Amino acid sequence: MQLKKHLTALALLCALPVSVMAKDLSIGVSMDHFDDNFQTILRQAMASKMKQLGDVQGQFEDAKGDSAQQLQQVESFIGQGVDAIIVTPTDTQAMKPIIALAQRSNVPLVFVNRRPETPLSDRMAYVGSEPRLAGKIQMEALAKKMGDKGNVMILMGNLSGEDTRERTKGVEEVIAQHPGMKVLDKQSALYFRKEANDVTTNWLLTGQDINAIVANNDEMAIGAILALKQAGAKNVQVAGIDGTPDALQFIKSGEMSLTVFQDAKGQGDGAVQSAVALVKGEKVAKDTFIPYQLITRENYSEFAQNKVR
Repeated sequence: MQLKKHLTALALLCALPVSVMAKDLSIGVSMDHFDDNFQTILRQAMASKMKQLGDVQGQFEDAKGDSAQQLQQVESFIGQGVDAIIVTPTDTQAMKPIIALAQRSNVPLVFVNRRPETPLSDRMAYVGSEPRLAGKIQMEALAKKMGDKGNVMILMGNLSGEDTRERTKGVEEVIAQHPGMKVLDKQSALYFRKEANDVTTNWLLTGQDINAIVANNDEMAIGAILALKQAGAKNVQVAGIDGTPDALQFIKSGEMSLTVFQDAKGQGDGAVQSAVALVKGEKVAKDTFIPYQLITRENYSEFAQNKVR
């Protein structure tokens, strides 16, 4: 009788779907800033991909731009026994402790959107885009609109980030190829709209002849546009990077000349897929680069449909 009960129970267990029998994978995700528009889209993309996979649970934490807090979040993830960790670095120069922690704990680690400025070891990967290329695409398109001449201001992101430095270098390399163009000034606005508004307002008060403002991201570009409107300044071209929904509205109205689409969904999907593959012991490329695309008033509607589902 006991044997019959045992066999019946075993048969029922075998009949259960694999998804019920298998333990869901858990992924801890530490983001630089929840209130950053691009990172919000990136976070939604990762959450959507986890839901789509069905057997992946995500825990998202906001580091609020604090490297120490981000390290504590990673320590907490490891203490909770997560299967993998995804990080959008607060500071690309401060990731060595996180990398060392993941190595000691043998937990797969994926960096998304911003690549740390230190070599990645086994069971680690980066998914994002090449920041210098974004700056080049942005400035080459803007230079054509400007007739290859004019004075340029550059709004930079957080100076501790490699993406800020590389995007700015890309812009400067293109300007250096045009003798009729000149960078009058460049300042950090930390990737935020308000700070960019303040920096642009101060530039306008100096009375300099500004023909274009090139921003490392859309939020700063929008901040610059709002400052220009407030001051009544006209004929200043503004360019951003990211291709956020807010930026598309400014492209549509003609107030933003162009932006460079950074594929948050592609990066988010790739980060989750890489993390899952590393947990399963599969081979994953150390670097996965998601391509950029130029957005102008002529093609912005194509990107308006690109929403996270």
